[in-house]
Amino acid sequence: MKAKRIEPEPGQESVWDYPRPPRLEDVPQRLRVIFNGTTIADTHRAKRVLETSHPPTFYFPPEDVRLDYFQISSRATWCEWKGQAGYYIITVGDRQAIDAAWFYPNPTPDFLKIKAYVSFYASKVDACYVGEEKVLAQAGDFYGGWITSNIVGPFKGEPGTWGW
Repeated sequence: MKAKRIEPEPGQESVWDYPRPPRLEDVPQRLRVIFNGTTIADTHRAKRVLETSHPPTFYFPPEDVRLDYFQISSRATWCEWKGQAGYYIITVGDRQAIDAAWFYPNPTPDFLKIKAYVSFYASKVDACYVGEEKVLAQAGDFYGGWITSNIVGPFKGEPGTWGW
């Protein structure tokens, strides 16, 4: 199946206009992540990665993340653009989220600006916000993109999209 691009309305972005290889850019809005009633990340200094067919992934500077709730996981994956990712287990009170966040300890030269920055799977925490808008999780939990009302697809990750 070939993806049919949704035409963006004014003020929207189409993920089909995002580049490949991906681009890294600053985020002007406040971002927050909530887990088990606790704000575990809150920043005005985030970065986002934009890649064709994917909603943006957002990266928080480690200074703006409550790393006292985080433990490094044994999981590791490889991104052709950013390098090897490590993962975190998040524990707040009586709840735990396994591999709910990831980071690049030694990213490739094009992505050095997100070294040790933390990104979150919106589906594995209670809520993620861009500004005051609660995001939707990208389907499939492979890419970890955050979907907001100003982003249109279709998005890779849904059933039948693997070969796009």
